[in-house]
Amino acid sequence: MTALILACHAQADNKLFLFTEQFPPYNMTLDGRPFAHDAEEIGGLCTDMVKEIIQKVPYEVKIKLRNWSFGLDRVKRKPNHGIYCAARTEEREAWFEWVGPLTNIGWTLFSQPESNITLNSLADAKKYEIGGYKGDVMTNYLLEQGFNVSVINNDALNPRRLQLGQIDLWVSDELAGPYTASDAVNMDPRKVLTFKNTPLYLALNKDTDPKMVAALQKAAQELIADGTFAAIENLYGR
Repeated sequence: MTALILACHAQADNKLFLFTEQFPPYNMTLDGRPFAHDAEEIGGLCTDMVKEIIQKVPYEVKIKLRNWSFGLDRVKRKPNHGIYCAARTEEREAWFEWVGPLTNIGWTLFSQPESNITLNSLADAKKYEIGGYKGDVMTNYLLEQGFNVSVINNDALNPRRLQLGQIDLWVSDELAGPYTASDAVNMDPRKVLTFKNTPLYLALNKDTDPKMVAALQKAAQELIADGTFAAIENLYGR
């Protein structure tokens, strides 16, 4: 019985469970559905990078696509669980073990295409209502800085809110915003201001096996050094 229990623990320690979100072109289902249960159903810039990492480590890895807040909550509570692409910020630093960097995110405010809103600095956006979504690092930053942010659970609804005039600006990534708006409402949003850049990582629960963390980081560094990550970025227009 003891041997069986030890074998079960060894199998569990050899598995890694990853979450991501619908955030094209970084992470996305290949058929457009909002959720996915298998790595083969998921693509995107960060997903391609994570799949390259997985090929270089001796672990069984499962990837699922869910909404960000669900995945983040799960990863905070469970060892050998991770989420990507996560912005590495001062607030989040102590929450996770970090693998990467994978790429970068450009924090950007968008308006409707016909809008005449101009911003010389982020402070100029204080007088506008900004659309964001729950659990998002950019949204949380603006809330902490005292901005007027209207927060919803699904970021894909924000382009429509922008189109209807329910919000004045929408905070998203410089690369992802146009993808999301095009898919949601066939709109090319107007970039008003990019105000910050942050590296993106694979974030792992703090109690994840240190050997697993080290192996994943070693693989990531090799892929950075040999140009694989840069080649993937080029495929997505970065």
